[in-house]
Amino acid sequence: MQTRLTINGEAQTREVAPATLLVDLLRDELGLTGTHIGCDTSQCGACNVLIDGKAVKSCTILAVQVDGAAVTTIEGLATKDQDGGDMLHPMQAAFREHHGLQCGFCTPGMVMAGLEIVRRHGPAVSAETIAHDLEGNLCRCTGYMNIVKAIEAGARAMGSAPTGAIGSAPSGAIGETVHA
Repeated sequence: MQTRLTINGEAQTREVAPATLLVDLLRDELGLTGTHIGCDTSQCGACNVLIDGKAVKSCTILAVQVDGAAVTTIEGLATKDQDGGDMLHPMQAAFREHHGLQCGFCTPGMVMAGLEIVRRHGPAVSAETIAHDLEGNLCRCTGYMNIVKAIEAGARAMGSAPTGAIGSAPSGAIGETVHA
């Protein structure tokens, strides 16, 4: 089946088998390996991506189901500065600054979950809300304290960032995280 997507701002048309999971299309066909497969049971959140601005576990959705959608992976968050250098998204920078990275395996899914939390609750989101809303994202390093601090700092940074620096998803696309 033919699937047309916009992935990290680039239009893509792919032939996929009807049973192809979005995570497999991203990793195996497009080489976007920042989206991880952690559990294959949709419990860990390592495969979170944004679909039309909403965090979705890409191991729970077929590629053909997102035909016509805009998908943002962790690779699509950083931008280029005026000199052509890489500029981390404020949420990515906050994870680095607050040591929310741990071993790094869960980090892409946590960053995407953090973006979803900010979109739903705004830049003044509390640590308690962040901790609650991270349900469905597992860190096997058990480093949740730093992850919560990173999301809290990222939220604040996004709130003070100039327009256009808060991610590639539309600002009105606040939605609920899809937990299967």
